[in-house]
Amino acid sequence: MKNFLKSVVVKILVLEARMLIRRQKPKIIAITGSVGKTSTKDAIYAAIRSNVYARKSEKSYNSDIGVTLTVLGLPNAWNNPFLWLKNIIDGLFTALFTTSYPEVLVLETGIDRPGDMARLTSWLKPDIVVLTRLPDVPVHVEYFSSPAQVVAEKMKLVSAMSPEGTLIYNADDTIIESQLPEVLQKRVGYTRYLKSDFTARRDRVVYADDQPTGIAFTLTDPAGETFSIAISGTVGLQFVYAAAAAMAVAAELDVPLDGAAIALKGFVTPRGRMRIMPGIKASFIIDDTYNSSPEASKQALLALSEIKYAKRKIAVLGDMLELGNFSGDEHRKIGSQVPAAADMLITVGVRSRKIAEGAMATGMSEENVLQYEDADRAGRELQTMLKTGDVVLVKASQGLRAERIVEEIMAEPDKAEQLLVRQDAAWRRR
Repeated sequence: MKNFLKSVVVKILVLEARMLIRRQKPKIIAITGSVGKTSTKDAIYAAIRSNVYARKSEKSYNSDIGVTLTVLGLPNAWNNPFLWLKNIIDGLFTALFTTSYPEVLVLETGIDRPGDMARLTSWLKPDIVVLTRLPDVPVHVEYFSSPAQVVAEKMKLVSAMSPEGTLIYNADDTIIESQLPEVLQKRVGYTRYLKSDFTARRDRVVYADDQPTGIAFTLTDPAGETFSIAISGTVGLQFVYAAAAAMAVAAELDVPLDGAAIALKGFVTPRGRMRIMPGIKASFIIDDTYNSSPEASKQALLALSEIKYAKRKIAVLGDMLELGNFSGDEHRKIGSQVPAAADMLITVGVRSRKIAEGAMATGMSEENVLQYEDADRAGRELQTMLKTGDVVLVKASQGLRAERIVEEIMAEPDKAEQLLVRQDAAWRRR
């Protein structure tokens, strides 16, 4: 009964969203991929919002209902039927009568199961599609027959694009390159390693008093003009890619690129995505607790390995969920990369025991590997281990609730509600 009522509500709201789009005709930018969707969506919004009236998806609301709520400008009513009824009424009024509406919608789109993207694109026709990464073993693969089926489902967004649309894609990604349809009228690539339309170079971590404060890099556009870009409060290649994609979108919308580069300095990275924050005992934390997947874990460990001036590097890695039959091998592979990035490994969860196995098989001493079943105990005991100058990477799938570990060791736990993921009442009651 609950699922039936949910499907009815979704169908009504989708109908209202279709009516609104048909009436207002906004330019639709849709982002998909298996890594970096939210960061890219937020970077695009930061780069263009000073020049165009835009709206973006809230948080990581990328399902059919999440996209619909963004189009209609409505809040998530969660499990409150009265608020859903109010949303239906407000959505109808908006669809029929609103006169002030964004010129551009920046929408994050995701999938969990087969048919998700096909259902969304039955009514959503993007003008610009942004593809982030399509890794070999993506998250949610357990619900599909193979990784190739996940890729095929995501690529339905490209097929749904308007005939005059533009694809903006990570041209370093060989899987994306292999999937590009021949019929595309316009494609724009962005890269860090290969040469493309928008090429990032000289990316580096920025420090103040031997503490990392952000990243900086240069970006060259198709005309050969170079822009300096800096993003505070984070580390990692994913934000280089996110900013490069944002600059490519800005160019498509005729936003001056020098202004877009300046605007990106004010880009605040999403909570739980490689955010830097001070820890207890003059340590510091890289908070990457929103979610986890093999490719994202690999990139997080690479970022940890590149941090300078740390007295000791500690990788706290929890289970990567929804990997199906690939789970054991992928956890071991991530473990094999830990010794090159960290001095100490702490695992959280049953699946992550394979991470410990992989790390020790690759040369990490058993005395530097600690394993826990749950985040609460891991956080409490990590408190006692920390020393001045430690840098701690914390990463796990959201089901592990690894943000609790960060809350235990952050210097200002009273700011957890503002700084960490999953801090609203509904999540904290779980």
